[in-house]
Order: sequence, then C-alpha cells, then structure tokens
Amino acid sequence: MRYIIAISGPVAVGKSALADALLKRFSSHRISTRTLLLDGGCANERDALIEAGKRLDVDTDGRWVRDGIARYVTEHAGKDVILVDAVRTARQVAHLRETYGHQLVHVHVTAPFEMVRKRYEDRGSVADTGMTYDQVRADPTESGVWSLGDTADRVVENHNQEPASLLALAVAGLELFPGKAVPLVDVIVSGQYGSEGKGHICAHIATEYGILVRVGGPNAGHQVADPRYNYRQLPSGTQSNPDAKILIAAGSTISPTRILREIAECDAARRIVIDEQAMVIEDADVAFESQEGGLGTIGSTKQGAGSALARKILNRGKEPMLGGPVRLAKHHPDLLPFVGSVGRELEKAYSSGTRVMLEGTQGTDLSIHHGHYPNVTARETTAAGCLADAGIAPSRVRRVVMVMRRYPIRVGGESGPMGILLDFETISKRSGVPLNEIEDTEVGSVSGNKRRIAEFDFEQLRRSSILNGATDIALSFSDYISIDNRKAQTYDQLTAETHEFIASIEKVANAPVSLISTRFAKFGVIDRRDWR
Repeated sequence: MRYIIAISGPVAVGKSALADALLKRFSSHRISTRTLLLDGGCANERDALIEAGKRLDVDTDGRWVRDGIARYVTEHAGKDVILVDAVRTARQVAHLRETYGHQLVHVHVTAPFEMVRKRYEDRGSVADTGMTYDQVRADPTESGVWSLGDTADRVVENHNQEPASLLALAVAGLELFPGKAVPLVDVIVSGQYGSEGKGHICAHIATEYGILVRVGGPNAGHQVADPRYNYRQLPSGTQSNPDAKILIAAGSTISPTRILREIAECDAARRIVIDEQAMVIEDADVAFESQEGGLGTIGSTKQGAGSALARKILNRGKEPMLGGPVRLAKHHPDLLPFVGSVGRELEKAYSSGTRVMLEGTQGTDLSIHHGHYPNVTARETTAAGCLADAGIAPSRVRRVVMVMRRYPIRVGGESGPMGILLDFETISKRSGVPLNEIEDTEVGSVSGNKRRIAEFDFEQLRRSSILNGATDIALSFSDYISIDNRKAQTYDQLTAETHEFIASIEKVANAPVSLISTRFAKFGVIDRRDWR
C-alpha cells in the first residue's frame, strides 16, 4: 500500500464522483464509513447511521474510523490506494494521521455554496431525505465538514470539472500518475528493408522487460527460433517471457483471425491488452489490396493493412469515402475481452519503474515518408513513427537498437531499388553456407515469395542511424560472412573478417554493435551490451 486517501467534503459536493474516478484508474480499495457502521451492527437506515456515527465520534473521539479500517488495510495491502470515503471530523483525520503518518493523504472536495445547494436539489435529495439543503447544513457535523479544508493536505474545487480532471488535481505529485520522464523504453527497429531478424533479437532480450509492445500489422512476420514461431501481430518475446504484459498499440492494424490465433497459440489471453483505438482489417481491405494491377506491382504483401489505415484516415466523416465504415478494436465483439487502454498500461509501467520494449515493424527504408516512394509500406517505420503509434514520448526512450543484416533483402518482384544486387550462389561461395539453406531461408515469411538480396550499403546504414537515433546496432546473419561464425559463443571467436566488418559498421553508425546473431537458435546471439 502506498497511500490511504481520506476524502472529505459537504453533502452533494461530488465526493463520490472523485472516488469512482480514483477506483477506476488505480489499483485501489474503497472503504466507506457506512460499511464500518454496518460492520458494527448498525441498522441500514439513514437516520440510524447518522446517529451511530455521531455517537461513536463522542464515545471514541473519532477513533472508530481508524480502528474500523484496520482489517481492510491489512486485507488489501497489495493495493496502491486504500480509499476512505468519507471522513467528517477533524478528530477522525487526526487519528488516521497518527497511525498512518505520511501515507495518509487527506483530500477535501469543495465547491461554491450555491452550486452545492443546486446539486443537492437537482439530484432529488430533498425527496429522498425529507430535508432541504439548509436543514442538512444546519447539522453541526455537516456544518463542520466545510472547515476541514483548512487542515487538508490538498483541497480541490469541484467547479466545472469532469471527474477525471478532478482526480488529476487531487493526486498531483503523489506519483500515482507518472512523474518526471524516466527513460525506461528500449525501441527495436530495422535499418534496411525489413526481414533483418528483429524477432530473433527481441526474443533474446525479452526477459529483461515487464512490458512488450508491438506496433504495425500482420503484413510483417517476425521469426523466433525457440519456441519456433512466426509472430505477425504479437511481440516476438511473447513466449520467451511468459510473465510480461503484452500490449498492442493504438497505431496497430489488426487481423482479428490472426491475432486471436496467436493469442491462443501463445497462451497470452491473461496478459494482453489491445488498445481500443487499434484499427480492424476487414476482408474487404485484403480484397482491395489484392486487385490485379494494384499494390502487387510494388511488392506489397497485400494483407489489408494499408487499406485499413487509409480508411481510418478518410472515413472520419458521416459517410465513408473509401470502402466500409471504420471498425476499431473496441467495436469488434471477438476482440472485446482483450480491449483496454494501452496508454494507461504504459502509465502504470512508468509509475512503477517497469521496463518496456517497443518492437517496431518492417524496415526504415520502407517508411512511407523516408523510403523510396512508391515502393514503401503504409506507415512510418522509423523509431519516431513507432513511438507515435505506441503513444510513447521520446523522453522516455533509453536505447534505440537498430537491426542490420549482412546482406539486405527486399520482397521478390518489383519491390523497389536496393543497390548492388547479388545472387544466392555468390553469398554461398563467400560464406560457405550451403546454397539450399540460403534458398530455404530467403523466402518472405508472409508473402512466401523468393527474396531479392544485395550488397551491404554503408550509406543506408549511416542514414538510418541518423533517422532512428540509433544508440546500438544489432548485426544479424553474421553466418553469411562466414559459416564458422555459427560456432562462435563470444566476440573473440568470430572470424577476423567479421571483426573488420563490425568495426566498419561502428565507425559509420557512430554506435556500438552490441548484439550479434550467429545462427537462428535460442543461444544464437552474442551479447556485448553494457546496459542490461
């Protein structure tokens, strides 16, 4: 337990609205003084409860509230907040403070007198109680409640405030909401055209995080070796870290069939939150992208993600401009059990100091803004774009790990420019990796098409490092330099040619190569990081 928050305020001031907002937002338990009186055997009648409270105030000097909440505080010690709703005398507050010290926060809710009177009348309290507001206020205890603000830890005026706004004022500075930005987020992005092996890297480091976030859509498959799986919607560390919270960000596009399949296969139902604002891909989106002569001419995987994003942008008016109406995750009945606010989950992580890994999508040079248009994807794929899609502020970023493969690839066919093209035979001769292995590997995980492959482009590395603000480079497919690297367990065991190549990368990128993939296996990553 971090705090006991005791609320005070006159009748009809809006204490319940504040209490409800607090309960909805934080891990908390509410103890009403009404419950304490009922626990003591009082009849559940308004007049009897009022008289019992007054009698206990005299007989115990107000200790009855402190004594009554004790067992509830013990039972709910794991909550962030124990809410006492409500205290009505200064002595009740004094005894709570005597026992709980700095953990007690007394919040007094106030409002202009005439406004409180009007609320009392508007909500039908005269009919319920048989008393006018002036008669209620004439009671000595109720009259004294107005002065509790003089000694409260904080006073909030419930005048023209929504409950969430009132809550923000009431708990400001308690660090229930995130305080000053602390860098807790590591972003993993690709620096080429995708298929650099982000999934392998993400799975390797996933156990270091309490939250795993994925952006993008089902048009990008991230492969993991152990357990072997092709993640197209969930984060690649989902099965590597079975205790991590799984978040699908608001900027994501979702294939309901695919994500539900992955949730079931990865046993993620108990720990996943799909943001309510995430866009649902409809069958019509896939059909639209699959039209002859359409996006297939630029190497699209045609999974409907681009069409869905276009509809999210265009169909904001009363009538859809493109295809059918927009359906967000919160509108899809099969997704509803998993829908929530990713923003709130991230705020909880920031407040508790939980580390977050954000897994990007596709590659930097497929960025719709910074790639070779029109041979690009439908979203911004740089670290900045991934952060925006996830709703994470740049000031919360600790590291940006950019994954680069020895030889960049693109989807087969007319997928756009990519420097000096190579064939698989040349790579096989250079590396010693059997040709059939390369041919089996270099097939699109979503499209199933044979890939195109090219020489490493140091200008692409330089530009992508700047665009992403890379703090670290993860080198994948080091066995394409030499098959002997597959046997390496440490950096020193890598070949001399590999050392030279890594040195060149570090000079151009101005960032260390801190992770090196030697083979597609559970222990196939050499880890040189100094920031775990």
